[in-house]
Amino acid sequence: MTTITIYGVGLMGGSLALCFRGKPDLRVVGHSHSEASVKKYKERGVVDYATTSFEEAAAEADFIFVCVPVGMVEDYLNRLSKLPLKPGCVITDVGSTKASICRAADAMDWGSSYFIGGHPMAGSERSGVEAATPLLYENAFYVLTPGKHVPESVYESLVDLLRYTRAQIVRVEASQHDDIVGAISHLPHIIAVALVNQVAKYNESDPLYQNLAAGGFRDITRIAASEPVIWRDILLNNREVVLRLLSEWKGQMESFTALVESGSGEGIEEQFRQSREFRNQIPERRKGVLTSLFDLYVDVPDHPGIIGEITTSLGNERINLSNIQIIENRADVPGILRLSFRNEEDMDRAAKLLKPEYHVHA
Repeated sequence: MTTITIYGVGLMGGSLALCFRGKPDLRVVGHSHSEASVKKYKERGVVDYATTSFEEAAAEADFIFVCVPVGMVEDYLNRLSKLPLKPGCVITDVGSTKASICRAADAMDWGSSYFIGGHPMAGSERSGVEAATPLLYENAFYVLTPGKHVPESVYESLVDLLRYTRAQIVRVEASQHDDIVGAISHLPHIIAVALVNQVAKYNESDPLYQNLAAGGFRDITRIAASEPVIWRDILLNNREVVLRLLSEWKGQMESFTALVESGSGEGIEEQFRQSREFRNQIPERRKGVLTSLFDLYVDVPDHPGIIGEITTSLGNERINLSNIQIIENRADVPGILRLSFRNEEDMDRAAKLLKPEYHVHA
């Protein structure tokens, strides 16, 4: 029997637990400092056993997943390194920064155990164990950053276990991971936050900014609503990369400013042409480091009962909606209903069902 221990059975840890639980010869143990959380794990059937004892959770573990916020990972690893872990135990994490965590782990004495950094590039707009699902990691990229001291057989044992997630395992150097994720996730979050805060300042003297920001502006800046404490820790843990990226971004903005100041229409066109060309080459409908949206926009005629008709049609086909929003004013697509789904399959089924009668667009 292989024992898998998960510290932090929330969205990420709980989804891992559900991928492993019930599989042949696998036993899943969950840990939380909170008695109420331990009770919740048991009641929801996410783990086989749960405890508030840090030491008990690790005692028989063959694999340990540290699924706590990135700012707490190093402390958990330090505590684990001081325990008499089972020989050959593999410890990994799910933090979205890797270099600082791996450096800290490399400086610890693991005895006959091994640490391998991990980052499953999947997430959800929801959080907590209530949002956990065994489908979270399916077709997502799952990055592993093993150190040079980790034997290939140990690395492969973790890869074999993670096959239950149906994720695509990618082996990357920790510093390379942070460079890439910094550019495609950390920098966009900073830009979104700065943009929203800039508009919020304008809104203090003219509330029309907030009213007209509905629709497109709200959509492209959705990541600005991310959890502040989590992102504080992420940015500070990847500080060197983030500072370099911000410096380069400042240069990009200065170049764009110069194009506008000089009235260079050709230069502006070229910037948009280059970005469109690269963006069109990015694979669609693939799980990446930023959470995908599964939204449909439906142009609705103005007559009573139309929303009920649409939701009833979806319900009759057992298509689950996660959210519904009436957008009264939208600059690019006026008078629409936004339907949000938890997965691509439900979104595609809804589009196929509604298109014969309504104008539907993603």
